[in-house]
Amino acid sequence: MLVDLARNPEAAGRRFDVCVIGGGAAGVTLARALTRAGRQVCLAESGGLDFEERTQALYKGANVGMPYYDLEESRLRFFGGTVSIWGGRCALLDEIDFVRRDWVPHSGWPITRDMLMPWYRRAHDVFELGEFAYDDPYRLVGIPDQGFDRARIETDLWRFDEANERFAAARARDLFDAPNLTILLHANAVRLQASDDAGSIKHVEVRSLGGQVARIEAEHYVLACGALENARLMLASDDVETAGIGNAHDQVGRFFMEHPCGRIAKVETTRPFDLWAAYQKRFMKAGPPLAPVLRLSDAVQESEGALNSIVTFKLQRPPEKGVALGNKLYHNLKHSLNPDKRGRALDHLYRGLRGWFHRVVREKVEAAMANSGMTGLYLIIRGEQAPNPESRVLLSAERDDLGERRADLSWQLSALDKHTARVFSRVFDDEMKRMGKGTVSPCDWIEEPGDHWPVDPTVGNHPIAGYHHIGGTRMSDDPKSGVVDADCRVHGYGNLHVAGSSVFATAGWANPTLTIVALALRLAERLDGELRG
Repeated sequence: MLVDLARNPEAAGRRFDVCVIGGGAAGVTLARALTRAGRQVCLAESGGLDFEERTQALYKGANVGMPYYDLEESRLRFFGGTVSIWGGRCALLDEIDFVRRDWVPHSGWPITRDMLMPWYRRAHDVFELGEFAYDDPYRLVGIPDQGFDRARIETDLWRFDEANERFAAARARDLFDAPNLTILLHANAVRLQASDDAGSIKHVEVRSLGGQVARIEAEHYVLACGALENARLMLASDDVETAGIGNAHDQVGRFFMEHPCGRIAKVETTRPFDLWAAYQKRFMKAGPPLAPVLRLSDAVQESEGALNSIVTFKLQRPPEKGVALGNKLYHNLKHSLNPDKRGRALDHLYRGLRGWFHRVVREKVEAAMANSGMTGLYLIIRGEQAPNPESRVLLSAERDDLGERRADLSWQLSALDKHTARVFSRVFDDEMKRMGKGTVSPCDWIEEPGDHWPVDPTVGNHPIAGYHHIGGTRMSDDPKSGVVDADCRVHGYGNLHVAGSSVFATAGWANPTLTIVALALRLAERLDGELRG
């Protein structure tokens, strides 16, 4: 059942088995799984079925740390969430991402990848990613092994979800028609009401921008609003616990992580196009597109004290010439359009045309430019960010149109992040020399002291980081070092849970969405089991 709080606030006036707050990838996955299990579910979504400027403006906040994207532009606030405009990249977190690494402070999850694997398989099917195989990326892509020493540099894969707006309204008819699911639109969660003993949640207060107010009562509550908003809502709910829900140890909002991007080196080689072409997105005869990536091996990470980052290749004209005119025009157009139905349709059209270009034309163009010396080959890093307690979400002094305090972001990198970029450049240089394929010249900023990480608009569509909001309610065995336990339950609260990448203890290099859905499926199964008694 689809209900608009602004028109029908009384629809929330019953008790549910589970209240899910947020209708993005995590929230929709939870609602679908729990509804299919026969549970009475309320899914409270802040927005409507499409983009609305006033609702989106609730995401405004200040960047008070390192330079970052405008907070209201780095996520979407309507049914289907930010995945409505994503690039579809799917990858598993690596085993090393889950373990405690002595050289990475605050690393380690209270679960292993093997424990999550059954739900990874189910998430793999949700995104229609074909065969669940990760044994040999070169075999899967259908190219020869390029000769890197696997004891030093390993190869992983991105798989690409090709469905447009997988969690949006156009693909949610089963949810709209489900008699045991109430989808409450324009229902902005403004307060989690804790019990007097701070051991459970009594209700959630939701409010529309038109002033309608309702209370949602349920046996269990799940926050699925994204890393910034999950932390903001917990911090702002401070009438019982004065520091905020679950924040007795000052952990809510801390350890915000991203995937910082940057150019780390130029590759000097006689055949730059061949090396570039081997690691580009490939459109397969069967199954989704695949793209190989290179990462430091686990052994090198340990011996060098580095993070689990990856590099990709980019053929481009000298960076000092700035962003090419075509790219400038595209970015100007993209940022001038609202991400509403029309804007997203244009974006999907552009992606479709770009896909055709990649299939039919791109390699010929890139080969001609590279072989004539018009472009050079560069290493672009997608960094794992080291967990940093000073990188955090904070409550602002400013208030939004609901009268609630906004979320500000203090994004902070550390010396370990830059050290990893430096190690990757050196190891890659060693490997190129060993294979007799060339050398690597590190960029100047890599050699500079400190943790400065420049913003370079010529890197690509994501010149700062991946638009991946990770951490803020991290998973831990000990409430002194995190916010939720291994079951995604908030420490000390019997019926409050968190879904999404805000629970990640470390970020790895992989795009978070596949893991978000796997964890949501795992949480849905556990909640269903608890309700069965």
